[in-house]
Amino acid sequence: MDTSGEPAQRDVVLSFVGTQAKVQKSGMLFPQNLPERSWEQIGTNLRELVNSSAWWLADWLLFGEATYGWRRYKEAIERTGLDYQTLRNYAWVARRFEHDRRRDGLSFAHHAEVARLSPPEQDYWLRKAEQQKWSRNELRRALRASLAAQSDTTEISPSGDDEQQAAPRSAEPPAAEKRRPQVTTLTIELSADQLEHYSKAAAAHGLPVGEWVTQVLATADRHTAGPRTADRRTAGSGTA
Repeated sequence: MDTSGEPAQRDVVLSFVGTQAKVQKSGMLFPQNLPERSWEQIGTNLRELVNSSAWWLADWLLFGEATYGWRRYKEAIERTGLDYQTLRNYAWVARRFEHDRRRDGLSFAHHAEVARLSPPEQDYWLRKAEQQKWSRNELRRALRASLAAQSDTTEISPSGDDEQQAAPRSAEPPAAEKRRPQVTTLTIELSADQLEHYSKAAAAHGLPVGEWVTQVLATADRHTAGPRTADRRTAGSGTA
């Protein structure tokens, strides 16, 4: 294999690609009789190489930052050809996962999807993604579905178990509904002159016009009910 590079680089490439393909900096050449199984394996290994390179870049950057200071970001940009934000994103994800919590069976992108979660949540979702053999996009969809479910109105049952029940948005004891006074909205059409007149009258009593009208109606109702009650009493005694 011609790697056109240093022995260390050659060893790295050989470990991922093998000896059946010819690797150059500008491409890869394959023999005509390459078995399909070998071609598939090279693709899998290249995927692992790409995934590992993100971790390698992140750890390389963190080491330079810790050892040589923030000024090494400029050097990192020049050395890698990557922009500042990309390198910062790599470093941020790497900081969120110690080496013993990184899962070789999942990609760097899997870890990036859960990086904002707490460590226990990270471990839970990564373990589930590994068990279910989820792609990065499948993990993302599962996370979004979980967040959507959590955003619904839920309540923990009084027994303290893990079962959650949806809480009605307007849940209220029936007794409270019975005690609630019935409110009727009455619309009164007034001319501009009438509204001005009533507003002045309400202001004289120190009340908003709506409250003043309500009091006037209540007073009128009492005055009207009085004679009717008396008439009923008189009629009753006359009958007796």
